[in-house]
Amino acid sequence: MKQRTLWSAVLVAGLTVSGCGSATRTAPSPAGSGTPSKLVVWDWKSGDATAASYIEKAKADFAKKHPGVTVEFVAQPFDQYYTLLGTAIQSSTGPDVMLFNGGGQLRDRVDALLPIDEYVAEDRQRLAGWDAFSKDGKVYAAPVTLQGHPIYYNKEIYEKAGLDPAKPPATWDELMTDCAAVKKAGKSCFALGNKEGFGIQFFLSGLGSGVLTPQEYDDWIAGKRDWTSPHVKQIFTLWKDVNDKGYNNAGANSTAMFNDSWAIFQSGKAANVIGLMSDIGHWKDFAEFLPPDKIGVMPAPVVTDGATPGLAYDGGIGYGIAKWTKDPKLAADLVRSLTSTDALTAFYAKAGAIASDTTIDTSQSGPAVSTIVAALKSGKPALHVALSSKTLDLMGRVSQKLLSGSLTVDKAMDQMAAADKAS
Repeated sequence: MKQRTLWSAVLVAGLTVSGCGSATRTAPSPAGSGTPSKLVVWDWKSGDATAASYIEKAKADFAKKHPGVTVEFVAQPFDQYYTLLGTAIQSSTGPDVMLFNGGGQLRDRVDALLPIDEYVAEDRQRLAGWDAFSKDGKVYAAPVTLQGHPIYYNKEIYEKAGLDPAKPPATWDELMTDCAAVKKAGKSCFALGNKEGFGIQFFLSGLGSGVLTPQEYDDWIAGKRDWTSPHVKQIFTLWKDVNDKGYNNAGANSTAMFNDSWAIFQSGKAANVIGLMSDIGHWKDFAEFLPPDKIGVMPAPVVTDGATPGLAYDGGIGYGIAKWTKDPKLAADLVRSLTSTDALTAFYAKAGAIASDTTIDTSQSGPAVSTIVAALKSGKPALHVALSSKTLDLMGRVSQKLLSGSLTVDKAMDQMAAADKAS
């Protein structure tokens, strides 16, 4: 079974890919030139084979505008990326351009970034997902992908469990009934990887719109989060209940989300998974082992009367510019090349990423993609993306204790409220 390595270091033709931390910032200009001779990019994507054509297109676009400038991509390991980036930020000797996850990972580091509003004005209508890369009304990175949390289901398992795959569960009670049937058929109801504490983020954002009222949802995104709300508490109670009933795969706390949980789902061992829509853990990954017509996407089941289920999504990953870069406009041109239509079309075609470019035609990619793209019109930002990185770290630890039974939901809510307030 294919195990995609997100941070494998492979040489992309025409680009120099160095080891961790080996690249310095913009190279000096040749004598008599006002333009730097090199830009350095840090990310965790340029070493991925599925991103090779995307990088090539972006490189070609940039070379047309700046033929004398070398671009060096340094593919860092994702599990160390923000630690390495933090060291570079402290010394102000890191890359010119850097990749970020949308939300807290970017917002916690805007002091090291330049606002790019003046450089990307022409791209604002073409690209979606800007809010995840913005803070206090300023944009700090340009979105490459859209990241959301669709609930994928295996129609074949539903059929074998005696369920109608054309009618996925619309309420929580229906979901629990279906989970019991799936378990009886010898399968896990959910594929879950929570070794890194990421599973709770997917659960919160994938299912939260069916639990919170629309007003509670909007308040949460706006920063007015009430951790004493019965509906907020219910999300974490359901998280624990699903596991207590044996509806997750065994050993969820010791299962890595990337990529072990995806393998459980796509190998036909679990009926459902809260996945992604960027370039991993998504429809194209699953389609390598499951026929596209057997991959369904369902709305969040309704738990609370008045809840309005919808797709939770934001900008997924995006490139920003270091405040120490020697030539901000040059670096901005590279960011624009990395978000050009040709480059993003290549990323979508090869990796299956739902790109930020709204002009890309996705009509030929199958029913799962059609369902996801249609849901974008009424979707809202993901609940977990509104939280700071420190709060998310705590939530991951809390979620593991809830699954192990070493922490009560009430105490978990107290810890979360304190952490969110402090951040």
